[in-house]
Amino acid sequence: MTAVSPDLLRRFDVPGPRYTSYPTADRFVEAFGQEDYVLALQQRRSGTLAKAMPLSLYVHIPFCESLCYYCACNKIITKHHDRAEVYLRYLSREIDLHTAHCGVGQVVSQLHLGGGTPTFLSDAGLRELMAMLKRSFTLAPGGEYSIEVDPRTVNSERLALLAELGFNRLSFGVQDFDAEVQKAVHRIQPAEQVFALVESARSLGFDSVNVDLIYGLPRQTPESFDRTLAQVAQLRPDRIALYAYAHLPERFKPQRRIISAELPTGASKLSMLSRSLDAFMDAGYLYVGMDHFALPTDALAVAKRQGRLHRNFQGYSTQPDCDLIGLGVSAIGRVGATYSQNSKTLDEYYDFLDQGRLPVVRGLALTRDDLVRRAAIMALMCQGELLFEPMEQAWLIDFRQYFAAELAQLEGMQEQGLVRVGPEGIEVTATGWFFVRGIAMVFDRYLQADRNRARFSRII
Repeated sequence: MTAVSPDLLRRFDVPGPRYTSYPTADRFVEAFGQEDYVLALQQRRSGTLAKAMPLSLYVHIPFCESLCYYCACNKIITKHHDRAEVYLRYLSREIDLHTAHCGVGQVVSQLHLGGGTPTFLSDAGLRELMAMLKRSFTLAPGGEYSIEVDPRTVNSERLALLAELGFNRLSFGVQDFDAEVQKAVHRIQPAEQVFALVESARSLGFDSVNVDLIYGLPRQTPESFDRTLAQVAQLRPDRIALYAYAHLPERFKPQRRIISAELPTGASKLSMLSRSLDAFMDAGYLYVGMDHFALPTDALAVAKRQGRLHRNFQGYSTQPDCDLIGLGVSAIGRVGATYSQNSKTLDEYYDFLDQGRLPVVRGLALTRDDLVRRAAIMALMCQGELLFEPMEQAWLIDFRQYFAAELAQLEGMQEQGLVRVGPEGIEVTATGWFFVRGIAMVFDRYLQADRNRARFSRII
């Protein structure tokens, strides 16, 4: 990979969005509520797009048995598994309210269970949840049905159950194999355990196995992370998600247990990222973008080659334009030109459903400018290029006039070797991939007007 100068590192060591959506979730407003969301569902049901637009489901299971100090997810730490039984009853109510507005039997081509720890659910609970979903929606043959798995909560028998229930993709949370790092973040899981589970998953015929890694954790060094990279290359999952740790203890209470002095420097983090890119590409992985790698035969790599890659609230996706219904506490959805988010606390979530109301507490109806800028940002984040003519034809704009101020900002980035701006479009360079979030930020109208960026994680 192209060397990155210390000057570039300092200049771009700033907070910025990950762009799993645009506008970003911090722009959601409480003025958008249940009535707005119901209207979007009804428009989906009655509109012609309902037949063509794929539907994706996300189900949030918030429970975990133990606390990982780095975690910024919406979770509830408990060893009382009966709480999950209550939660499933309320999920059933939420599903019924959705189908009342958008109809029973809509075809779903993508399902993702996230958390928390979805495998906190018992075998009976997992069976119950999948039965609920299959009663209300039609899961398309050949769809992508994935679940996040804490390796400490499953064995080969539980993986067999997941296969039986229809899941064909697994995502194992590894983060780091180093014992000292695991102690520092309160997540002990031997490498041997993960290797055995991945072997079981392959024998059971899962289409794809993903491994999540995090760089920037306490006690990590470039050298220690090299050892984890070598182990992951040996493990050879179909996909790898590599995330930068965002240390925001003022926002996420668990992170206050992390000793700040043990965190690696920005330069060390950049070294880990650079070494990761080299290690995974040397091992035969394709760099899908920002935080995802995949073997050439994996569906994510195929989507990248075919120009069908997209980013949604779970990261990179194979479906370029997909409505998403979010179910469960804090779940985020996208229906039509709207975003919505459920209440973040169990009590409030239950209270809404007890009243027979969908638990949407905030969201956003996108403007035309939002949609134009979303298309521009997603093209950069997913394909590494933004072509003028397709944008002009799709949105009936003069690109150079519409984005005159943005193109002027990119001149400095072009001088730094991050982008190439030509007569046909904008291309992100190999060095620019390190800072693709910063490049996308140029097109973020809200962020350009609001310099208070401390709420975001840092780019590096």
